This record gives sequence, structure tokens and C-alpha cells, in this order.
Amino acid sequence: MKQHTITGAGIGLRKEHHDTVLSETPPVAWFEVISENFMVDGGKPIQVLDQVRRDYPVVMHGVSLSIGSDDPLDTHYVRRLKQLELWLQPALVSDHLCWTSAGGHNSHDLLPLPRTEATLMRVVEKVGQVQDMLGRQLLLENISSYLEFQHSTLGEAEFLAEVAERADCLILLDVNNLYVNTRNHGLDPFTYMNWLPAQRVAQFHLAGHQDLGDVVIDTHDGLVCTDVWDLYKRAVRRFGAAPTLIEWDANIPPLQTVLAEAHRANAAARDALTETLNVQRIA
Repeated sequence: MKQHTITGAGIGLRKEHHDTVLSETPPVAWFEVISENFMVDGGKPIQVLDQVRRDYPVVMHGVSLSIGSDDPLDTHYVRRLKQLELWLQPALVSDHLCWTSAGGHNSHDLLPLPRTEATLMRVVEKVGQVQDMLGRQLLLENISSYLEFQHSTLGEAEFLAEVAERADCLILLDVNNLYVNTRNHGLDPFTYMNWLPAQRVAQFHLAGHQDLGDVVIDTHDGLVCTDVWDLYKRAVRRFGAAPTLIEWDANIPPLQTVLAEAHRANAAARDALTETLNVQRIA
């Protein structure tokens, strides 16, 4: 199978929807899979994915690369990731700008980094190793967070931009995570987006969250809120209509509900591009 180029909005391939996806071939542009769920030998998940990849483009999204850990790069993990990539031929391969492991133990959580020059150099070196092993550019996603390191010397957007430029990798801009961090840390989302090199942003994520007032929790368990849709339109105007994923990982509803969010993302992107063209004509 050849590697696909994707456009438009996709959704995650979740076990709750497997039977419906296989029997109905729903109208969606592409599917995202969590890499670690398929880094196995055989079994039903692989059988399902084998059928899905024949009907749709697929992207791989990992949660255990731990690119920011003090530990050496887990080359065994990357080799397994490469095996899956060779078989699946995904349009994109991504993970998170964070750390998940220490001393060989996986926390199974996406943890924020101290944004220092030393951390930046370590991440850039590891990204280079991963991209050399995969033979392709990696996308790194901005994570949601609930604390900051006092000794950080770089802003979140500045750090992400520097990693992308120095490592020659791409950015997966999670618009919901940006909104969550805007609320939790008092960021200016527009200044944040202006820091990012437009040519590096190759994908967006959208998701629901829980707003508790004093803190916003990234939960992926509901509809995308109005403020995040507005921020998404701003992102499309800044970076173009990059492929967009609707993330829904908990309290998973019927497939039609997730598909409706994907269709809404397509409409929002079209609206944002039309607004941009109208402004350019007036100017």
C-alpha cells in the first residue's frame, strides 16, 4: 500500500465503532489510530485495522515515545513503531512534546517539560534519532498541562517552535490543548500561534474538555465548545486548512455523533478560509 496524503477532518478508530465502520464504511476522510494499540502481533485490532486501511487513509498517533525524558531514546520502541509504519504506510506519524517515562518506568501520562535550553537540546537530538530511524518527519503535539516549572526560560510556543525548526520536524497543533493552557496558565492564544512557523503546522486536533472554573481539564469526552471552534477558525486562517482530528476518547458516543463533529470541522475550516479570502479581496 502506498502512503496517502490526507485532507479534511478525520476521527479516531475506537473499538466501540469497529463493527459499524466495517459494515457501513461511513463518510469520513481518514482515521487516526493510537500507535501502541497496534504494535502487537495479530489479534482482532490488527484484523480490523487491516480492513480499515484498505478503505481509508490512516495516521498514527503515539503516546509513549517520551521524547523529553532524561532516559536514552527507547530504540526498541522506535523499531516496533517502524514495523507498524512500514505495514500501515500512514499519512502522518505523531507523538507528544512531553515525557512519559523515567528510569525505564512508564507513567502512562503526558507530562510537561521544563522549557530550558538543556531540555531543548535533548529533545532535538532525540527527534533527529527518531526521524532517522523512521525515515520521515515526525509531528509533535503541544500537550495540556496544569503546572509550570519555575526554572523554565522559554515560553511554551517559543519552545515548540524551536524544537520544530532545529530538529526539522512538524507540529501537530492541538487547539483544545492550547485553549486549556490559555485558561490554566494565562496564555495569549493569538501570540502563541504567531510564534509558530506556519510551514511547520501539519495537523490540528480538536476535542472536548471539562471546565471547572478555576481549572480546565483536557478530557476528550464531549463536544468541542464554542470557544475552541472560534480558536480553530483563527488557526485555519493562520496556518491553512491542515488535516483535523476530532478526538473522543472517553464517554464515547454513537459513531454518528463523532462524524457530525468532523463535518462541523470541515464547515468551520471552509468558513475560515472564505473569511480570509474576503479580507484579502477588500485589502
